[in-house]
Amino acid sequence: MRYLLILFATLFMGVAGSLQAQTNPGDSAVRAFIPNFTFAYQFPGKDMAVDFGSNAAIGGGFFYKSKSNLLLSLDFNYLFGGTIKNEKQILSMVLNSDGYIIDGNGTYALYTVYERGFTFNFRVGKVLNLLSINPNSGVMIMGGAGYLTHFVKIDNQHQTAPQISGDYALGYDHMRGGLALNQFIGYYFLGNSRILNFYAGFEFYQAFTRSTRDYSFDLMQKDTKKYTDLFYGFKIGWMIPVYKRAPRKFYYY
Repeated sequence: MRYLLILFATLFMGVAGSLQAQTNPGDSAVRAFIPNFTFAYQFPGKDMAVDFGSNAAIGGGFFYKSKSNLLLSLDFNYLFGGTIKNEKQILSMVLNSDGYIIDGNGTYALYTVYERGFTFNFRVGKVLNLLSINPNSGVMIMGGAGYLTHFVKIDNQHQTAPQISGDYALGYDHMRGGLALNQFIGYYFLGNSRILNFYAGFEFYQAFTRSTRDYSFDLMQKDTKKYTDLFYGFKIGWMIPVYKRAPRKFYYY
């Protein structure tokens, strides 16, 4: 991760330093380097829907926008949700006949299970001059590929139940990962302000994943199945463009 941040910082400095042309985004199409921060709410499909409910995602990344409104993007997203549909099955090996886990003190263990995950993506796209209010805004389409991983996180309060804590928890988390394709369609707005710049629309993921664990306790073997994990939902991003603004014109009489 440290080397990835260094790479992004180097890219930021190099591209920002090259944007020397004085431009006004309200008057003409501009070339810009654009950090962005995003929020998405997603619904699962196919194999993903068997295990999880809906989830949210927060992330950040970088756009490079050309004067022809071509977009290149790198982004990272953190997925989180609270619905695990097959919780009882996953923990079947440690549940007693009443459906509880007994901790090291002989009492019911206090624990919660969550959905967690990450995506890392490279995308290409275009801002089309449809419904545009200036040369830098309009309908936005993007597509790309990346990596998706997701898992079940077990939060055992005070770590009192060793059977679901530490390395043992890895046997229950059903972590899997793999190649993910993604598509986006929405609206892209880049105005004169460096603050009010955003994009919003619908995003789709198709991931082809496999287990990344050597053993699954509830299956009592390694999970060798291939999965197709789908996401779809609404996404909004706040952008901070980096370009050199054209000076205001003053006329004297």
